[in-house]
Amino acid sequence: MDNGILGTTAVAQIGIIVNNIERSAKKFADFFGMEVPEITITDTYDKTLAQYKGEPTKARSKLAFLHMSNNIDIELIEPDDEPSTWREFLDAHGEGIHHIAFVIKDMQGKVNKLAEIGMPLVQKGEYTGGRYAYIDSIADLKVMIELLEND
Repeated sequence: MDNGILGTTAVAQIGIIVNNIERSAKKFADFFGMEVPEITITDTYDKTLAQYKGEPTKARSKLAFLHMSNNIDIELIEPDDEPSTWREFLDAHGEGIHHIAFVIKDMQGKVNKLAEIGMPLVQKGEYTGGRYAYIDSIADLKVMIELLEND
């Protein structure tokens, strides 16, 4: 079976924007009977080279990952006040599901192909061991997608 544009159908994570990551991480951990996950802070711009809507951004966020079965993570994201897709979502919609993520290969090729079909790049950046891209797929898929490419 053809794996479509992304080359995969395997969901890697579900990203949820929250106001208070410490409280949300504890609520999720208690709900699932898990340990409260470690909370980390994304790297600074000099490492991420993050761009939001084509412009450099110093945006950072607190992250917590709940490792679920079938290799799917629930990613909790508490954004800072800098311009980002996370901040825009929180300001416009409040807390909730922000994206579904997929691990892919050929990041630039996938970003270009998605743009051609009306799903433009919103935000991109680097992380230790790879890169990410948020794609505005809301009109067609009713949720944003995130592409993750690991080295």
